[in-house]
Amino acid sequence: MKILAVNPGSTSTKIAVFEEDRPLFEKNVALTDAQRSVFTAVLDQLDMRCALISQALSDAGFVENSFDAVVGRGGLLAPMPSGTYLVNAAMKDYLREAPRGDHASNLGAFIAERFAKLSNCPAYIVDPVSVDELSDIARVSGAPEIERGSLVHALNQKAMGRRAAASLGKRYEDCRFVFAHLGTGVTMGAHDRGRIVDVVGAKADGPFSAERAGGLPVDAVVELCFSGMYTRDELRRKLLSGWGIVSYLGTRDIREVFKMAEEDARARLILEAYVYQIAKGIGELAAALDGEIDAVILTGGMAHSDALMELVGRKVKFLGDIIVLPGENELESLVAGALRVLRGEERAKLYPTGEYAWVFLIICLYY
Repeated sequence: MKILAVNPGSTSTKIAVFEEDRPLFEKNVALTDAQRSVFTAVLDQLDMRCALISQALSDAGFVENSFDAVVGRGGLLAPMPSGTYLVNAAMKDYLREAPRGDHASNLGAFIAERFAKLSNCPAYIVDPVSVDELSDIARVSGAPEIERGSLVHALNQKAMGRRAAASLGKRYEDCRFVFAHLGTGVTMGAHDRGRIVDVVGAKADGPFSAERAGGLPVDAVVELCFSGMYTRDELRRKLLSGWGIVSYLGTRDIREVFKMAEEDARARLILEAYVYQIAKGIGELAAALDGEIDAVILTGGMAHSDALMELVGRKVKFLGDIIVLPGENELESLVAGALRVLRGEERAKLYPTGEYAWVFLIICLYY
């Protein structure tokens, strides 16, 4: 079976063609500032991105109507159980309205459907960031008006959970893991026998990262909100992409941070604080699993840094085995999700519609 995987980002669309588990082709189809600037909304880019993908496939010798499945990265959908979902009208309607944000990943379902129609094959998304499987106790925040939720690197965490379990001779559904996905942002998950039952770093909490603030003292944030220094949108941008390591040291590159730390005491302190907060988050989620875990798994782009993995490993080694699986692995993970359905290992889920939508979601979470 031949599968096309599509992962749209803000400045490019990553694509890959797989034959079963074997990658045949991969390309990062870049978008120029000029190409993006003519569009107001992300979904307006659909025709342009599809044309660029078609050209890339043609240049590589692939016929765009020859696939057995097409799978795209899931967007900012409503909270939902993990799994592989067929692209349907309800999903597309939600992504058009974009109540949780106009993000490039919202294009994934539309691009997948466009190319699937050419091949008369199914279009899927797999484990979007909106996967929310939190336990009831993890949802309690301390303020009745606020409920904790989940936005997490579910796609990579779930896929690497299966890989780690296999390396231990077990099934993912039988394991308990603490995950730390270390990328531009940091999200962590407590995986309890196939479900992400608690998270850290999902909604402005947990460790700071390359460009995100992480958890901040609430009283200080309240003061900032009403200080007049920032508008609502400006403060949100600072939280998500303007603070963190780059605000202290002027770089997002962990290799540069290590070089600076060799000579500069301030840089050394920021690096140590970054490691310290990652370790605290891992410890917090290990406690959520009563300390009974099969392994701590470190993944994401920052996990390519052996020096960083060494520092984090020293602080959490008391918890047991540490497994490092670097990178985001998103295209590979998308294909794996589609293959589980095509091989009959899982059933594809339908994004819910109508008045029984939440009943459907609760049933999926339960099972």
